Amino acid sequence: MTAKSVAIVTGASQGIGQAAAIRLARDFSAVSLVARNKDNLDETVRRVQSAGAEAMAHAIDLREPQAAEIVVSKALERFGRIDALLNIAGAVPQIDLFEMTDAQWNDGMALKFHGARRLTICAWEALKASKGSVVFISGSAALDPKPGFAAVAAINAAIIALAKAFAEQGIKDEVQVNSVVPGPVMTGRRQTFFEKWAPAHHLTVQEAIRKFPEEAGISRFGKPEEIADLLGYLVSPAAKWLTGASLRMDGGEIKGI
Repeated sequence: MTAKSVAIVTGASQGIGQAAAIRLARDFSAVSLVARNKDNLDETVRRVQSAGAEAMAHAIDLREPQAAEIVVSKALERFGRIDALLNIAGAVPQIDLFEMTDAQWNDGMALKFHGARRLTICAWEALKASKGSVVFISGSAALDPKPGFAAVAAINAAIIALAKAFAEQGIKDEVQVNSVVPGPVMTGRRQTFFEKWAPAHHLTVQEAIRKFPEEAGISRFGKPEEIADLLGYLVSPAAKWLTGASLRMDGGEIKGI
C-alpha cells in the first residue's frame, strides 16, 4: 500500500511523542509509531486511527544500532515513502554532574542523540525523494545548564547542533530540518520526577508541582498538545521555508530576542 503522506514519530507511547502522533493524524495519511513500551504504543495506535490516519507500531529500542534501519525499512515496505520524521524519543537521567557515571552518560546519549542520528541518516534518501521534513526535540536545559541536570543540558545542546548540521545538508538535498526546544511540559515522566524529588525536599508532590512554575518564572507548565501543535506546523507545507532553526517554546522561562 502506498499512502499519500507518511510520518514517523519516535517516543510515541507517551507525553509529547504521543500527542504529536495524534496531532499528525489530522494531516498525514499514515503515522509510523516508535517506542519501547508496547502497551502504551497500542493505545497511541488506537487514538491515531480514531483521528483518521492509518497507524503502524514498532515496539523497539532505538538505542540498538540496527533499530533505525528496521523502522525505516518497515515504513517503506508498508507505505512506500516517508514525508516527515519527528525524533522525540529520549529520557536522560537528571543526576548531579559529580555523581553521574560513564554508563549513565552513555545511556542518555544512546537513545536521544545516537538513536535520532541513526534514524535520520537511514531515512534521508526517502526524505530526499519526498522533499520531506525532520524535527529533533531538544529542551530548554540546553540553554541554561545546571549541575543537577548536566547530562540533560549537554545532550539537548548536542541535539540542537546535530539538527543544524543536518539542516545544512538538507538545504542541498531539499530536506527541511529544525529542532524544537520545549520548556517545562507536564508529562507522565515529569510527574514521576516530582514524585521522587518532592519527598527529598520535604514537600508533597502537589506542593512541588505548584511551586515549580513560580521558581522557573513562568505562569504554568506547558501541555504536550501545545508542543504537538508546533510540531504539526513545522512539518506542514506552510513552514517549508523554515529550516535550520531552533524554536523555543517554554512559556517565557528563558528570555531571548
